[in-house]
Amino acid sequence: MYSPADRSGVIDECLVVEFDVTGDDCPLAEATRATNVAVDCQPPQYRDDGNVLLQFSAPGDSGGLTEFLDADDRVRYLHVSTTDDRLNYRCLSKHPCIVHELTNAGFMAESLRYRDGGATFTGAVVGHDVLQGVLEAAGEAVGVTLARVHPLGSEDETVVARQWDVTPAQERALRAALEMGYFAVPRKVTASDVADELGVSKSAFLERLHRAQRALFTQLFG
Repeated sequence: MYSPADRSGVIDECLVVEFDVTGDDCPLAEATRATNVAVDCQPPQYRDDGNVLLQFSAPGDSGGLTEFLDADDRVRYLHVSTTDDRLNYRCLSKHPCIVHELTNAGFMAESLRYRDGGATFTGAVVGHDVLQGVLEAAGEAVGVTLARVHPLGSEDETVVARQWDVTPAQERALRAALEMGYFAVPRKVTASDVADELGVSKSAFLERLHRAQRALFTQLFG
């Protein structure tokens, strides 16, 4: 069984990974290529209906970004708000993102930055075996290259050990996923299997898992 005492071991194996992406034809890549606007995107969330939930932001002087996205037939329900001179976007996309292929292999995305039609994906993997699987997935994806990989430093480890800012339900989701092999490559269980073990729906498990991952990596990467 996985216990809090095992956390330091997991952190020891955690590797920060950064990928450069070129030639992507997703809506955000094409929009930044056309408008020359940099976009900071949260990891996309894939829904059961086949759509992708995108949440991202751009400078207030977006140079036609909103209009370009609004005219893209693959983008639906585009919502825009303004906070601190930045435009915050939320929409559904019919077009899957390349990062999904890396996520399936064990890459835990923290941030995606699009600019001039290219992108930088930053996140983490747990262990060199998982990294190898992610690199194999990257090799099969068009225009994805490894830009940087390095282990977390001891200072980061101290921060994480002191600040494990997730809810009890999110921590249970993380523990169950790790224990059952959800993060293994190839995966030993499905999201539905872990959800059944926890006694919750698949969507509830995935939401808790994604929120916990974001909380953890926000602390790790600032």
